[in-house]
Amino acid sequence: MPELPEVETVKETLKRKVLGKEIKDVKVIYSKIIENMDGDEFSQKLVGERINDITRRGKWLVFHLDHYCLLSHLRMEGKYFLKNISDEITKHQHVVFNFTDDTSLRYADTRKFGRMYLVPKSELESAKPFQELGLEPWDKRLNHQYLKEIYKSKRLPIKTVILDQGIITGIGNIYADEILFLSGINPFTPCNELAEKDLDNIIKNTRKTLEKAISEGGTTIRSYTSDEGVTGLFQNNLYVHCRANEKCLKCHSIIEKTRIGGRGTYYCPNCQKKRDES
Repeated sequence: MPELPEVETVKETLKRKVLGKEIKDVKVIYSKIIENMDGDEFSQKLVGERINDITRRGKWLVFHLDHYCLLSHLRMEGKYFLKNISDEITKHQHVVFNFTDDTSLRYADTRKFGRMYLVPKSELESAKPFQELGLEPWDKRLNHQYLKEIYKSKRLPIKTVILDQGIITGIGNIYADEILFLSGINPFTPCNELAEKDLDNIIKNTRKTLEKAISEGGTTIRSYTSDEGVTGLFQNNLYVHCRANEKCLKCHSIIEKTRIGGRGTYYCPNCQKKRDES
């Protein structure tokens, strides 16, 4: 569930807690979370490494160490908690980073969907996860020409395409619904039928929505919180997502829920009319 604003919130929270800490040892309890090496090798390489910075690429957290970069994707329910080394390792804490100051960073994941890669610093940009990512929402290269070139050969619904991390990275289901609502675009619209004005609106409202969500600490829905004691507030600003059968805040029509590409999709049938109804 964590999307770009939630990952950004996790990043900033962790920077306040773990920058400068030196790794004393690592315990990998569920090794399938580590993608590109076995748990023992992962643990051995990290001993003595210091956390110098934490950045974000799409929905990936990047821990910049002395010699390596640790890439972490939270997937559905991944969370980090800072504990004392002496604290009990609980059931869903699958990777434990113990520091020389006797604190411990725990990666917890109820569903075990999260993934980590450890790569040499010099290979960060060519790392497999990054090869598959599109432009960041604030990249200057993101314009209507970029989207038009990609969309012109696709007839998929725009709701499906806007979730494609290989085009614009960081947008998930919640923010896709909000972006399309603000852009006045019906989620079923084939992406190759969108005009340049529509594409400009998607870009503008992507940036607007994500910036607002980041300022609110992300969105807390169902079981997701970014860290112990850290919850987002953007759910208070949602126009359509999770508001099925409620009145639209703009026109007072009833918000509908449907499924597109297997994803729950919320929209206002009046503000987001189909093209043949406009």
